[in-house]
Amino acid sequence: MRSHTCCFTGHREIPPERRAEIVGRLERVIVSLYQRDIQYYGAGGARGFDCLAAQTVLRLRESCPDMKLILVLPCLTQTRGWRPEDIAEYERIKAQADKVVYTAQQYARGCMHKRNRHLVDNSSVCVCYLNRESGGTAYTVDYARKNGLEIINLAT
Repeated sequence: MRSHTCCFTGHREIPPERRAEIVGRLERVIVSLYQRDIQYYGAGGARGFDCLAAQTVLRLRESCPDMKLILVLPCLTQTRGWRPEDIAEYERIKAQADKVVYTAQQYARGCMHKRNRHLVDNSSVCVCYLNRESGGTAYTVDYARKNGLEIINLAT
């Protein structure tokens, strides 16, 4: 299944002026991967790029019937402290996902890294939005690169 799976990772903050461009690139990349028999798309449920990627998969799933969205979430309380509108969108995406996996029940130090490693360990392609060399996205992309995944960076 790994050879048929793509994971997403990216920053929580997406410049508003780049949002439409990034969504367009996401659509083209996902359709291209789907044509290469990538059927499973894993997202971590975070605000920002994860949300855009999940929304794009859900939209494309209407015309790509074998496409599946898998949410890999770090804990049951991921949305603690989020704005109500972000929680509502998170719940809408979660309700439409084909599968939801929790890597921990409660928030604990390292649970985000555990979620990110799970996404990478079960994928052959990593589509990312990475524009800085530090933080969780940089760590995840570096981990994916070291594990031989094809990296597609939409920030470049």
